[in-house]
Amino acid sequence: MSQKRNETLIYSSVGLIAVFLIVVALNFIFSLSNARIDLTDEKLYTLSAGTEEILSELDTPIEIRLYATQDDKVMPAGMKVYARRVESLLREYAELANGKITIHKLNPEPDSDAEDSARLDGVQGQPVNLGEAVYLGVAISMLDRTATLSFLAPNRETLLEYDLTRAISQVVKSQKPVVGVMSALPVMGMQMNPMMARMGQQQGAPAWALISELQRDFDVREIPMASDSIEEDVDVLLLIHPKDITETTEYAIDQFVLRGGRLVAMLDPMAISDQQPQQQQQNPMGPPPSMSNLKTLLPAWGISFDSAKVVADMNLAKELSFQRGQPPQLIPTFLFVGPDNIDREDVSTAQIDDLWMPFPGAYSGTAADGLKQTILMHTSDRSQLVEGFLAQMAPGQIAKDFVASGKQMPLGIRLTGKFKTAFPNGKPGATPPPAEGDDAAAAPAGGSLKESTTDSVVVLLGDVDMANDNFSVQQVFPGIVSFRNGNLSLIQSLTEQLAGDGRLIGARSRATMNRPFTKIREMQTAAEEKYRETIASLEKERQDVQTRISQLQSNKEAGQRFVLSSEQQKELEQYQETMVEKNKELKRLRRDLRKDIDAMENRLKLYNIAGMPFLIILVGIAMAIMKHKRTAAK
Repeated sequence: MSQKRNETLIYSSVGLIAVFLIVVALNFIFSLSNARIDLTDEKLYTLSAGTEEILSELDTPIEIRLYATQDDKVMPAGMKVYARRVESLLREYAELANGKITIHKLNPEPDSDAEDSARLDGVQGQPVNLGEAVYLGVAISMLDRTATLSFLAPNRETLLEYDLTRAISQVVKSQKPVVGVMSALPVMGMQMNPMMARMGQQQGAPAWALISELQRDFDVREIPMASDSIEEDVDVLLLIHPKDITETTEYAIDQFVLRGGRLVAMLDPMAISDQQPQQQQQNPMGPPPSMSNLKTLLPAWGISFDSAKVVADMNLAKELSFQRGQPPQLIPTFLFVGPDNIDREDVSTAQIDDLWMPFPGAYSGTAADGLKQTILMHTSDRSQLVEGFLAQMAPGQIAKDFVASGKQMPLGIRLTGKFKTAFPNGKPGATPPPAEGDDAAAAPAGGSLKESTTDSVVVLLGDVDMANDNFSVQQVFPGIVSFRNGNLSLIQSLTEQLAGDGRLIGARSRATMNRPFTKIREMQTAAEEKYRETIASLEKERQDVQTRISQLQSNKEAGQRFVLSSEQQKELEQYQETMVEKNKELKRLRRDLRKDIDAMENRLKLYNIAGMPFLIILVGIAMAIMKHKRTAAK
């Protein structure tokens, strides 16, 4: 028996050693190549089909210079790991490019030729210690064109593939598509007025991060809001918050779409990006909501947008605190749109799963004849439309009085097909010439188009603030930002798709792969629903009591300026006692609600943390019992 145990021990030890050696050998073998297995659900570590297609079509050699600090004393450990990830990805690019990509790895030490080369390429070192800088950048060159990624921040790792593929695409293309930007907001930035700056009344402002991102890929051109025409070479028009747009400008957009131009229009019933600090100082209760609409174009396309009402959605809302020191409260009109409310089949939105839409509006209606409507994102069925002023002044009241509409409302749609003009009589203010012959159907009024001859595309989004820096990006280093969510990824993907080359969309869509706990949120909503009606009723009773107390204190008998009668005093004391009881009951209900939610979260944590070990223990016990039975049978 002792000999058998020794043999079993020896065989087990040899087996463990063999398994260890096999794992080490396999790890070494695979480290020599870029072969790997991607087990993530969204294939985050597999190059997108668009990247593979761009690399396979390369017909001219490309040189990639990777500048990475090698000194372990200077390079932080996390940055060094990320640098290896970048190098591994570049090797994979070279393999897919069929020999058209050459990689040179350079270590820009102080006062070295590599450091001079980095400066010439525009690669910048980031300070980590006093007098020391870390380099991790890439320069991509083809012929006389060079694209530079000055610093690859680890916070932007989810965009690494897109950044690299975009840089390659930039050096391959000789001419960038033209994107026109028309907005009532200073999205292109504001130059500082020296005279006003000296008076401390005005400061310059940089362009929005969206514009900076678009400028990497496109020739971005500002188009004034008062324009009566749009240049022929504009491929895509980005219309951001067209507040107070004139009929003449709507006509210019109409003709742009009819001649085959592509439009992305962002409308808003309550654009908080358009509310200036000086307005808030003049009106402490808050400035009136800043609205935008396309009152002539949308009806012609069969679409409606109520610019006086904001969407509230209890399933897509979270507790927020906008001012320091104030407790968070549920804001039903600030929507966090997750994957269940985004079109997973559309190429522009397939992998975007986290959108922030502050106080958006919703679209309704049926697309006009000849147009196909695609809903890109929508609310849940626990949503409703509320007045814009109520969303601004009393967000808490919305949650208390909430009544679900029971239907999903579109937050973003795309219209595709042959559009018809919204201006059948031609340009507003112009005298239409008499129609002559069959050609009048094509251009009846002073050369105005009546219908598009080819398919055009219009994308309508129900929020403007989602493009603002405050709700889309956060600064990593000076001049370098990372995405908070998929807001800018969505707008960039749509712009690229409309500009004609959508191969980068898949790579960019990896920008955010958030996995929200939608089931937890539904359970929380159900728990809140159980208490909401009781809490609302108690608060109403408390308000009634407070009103009665105020009336008693103000309606004194004649000759009683400061003293209440005995009856009034007794009634006042009763109401005050009632007020105390109502406050206690409200506190108890809110405490019970918090306990229910916490208990639910604790149960889920217990299931996730202890569930798997418990399952493994059960499997082990079952196997031991089965082994014991087989041994006993022998």
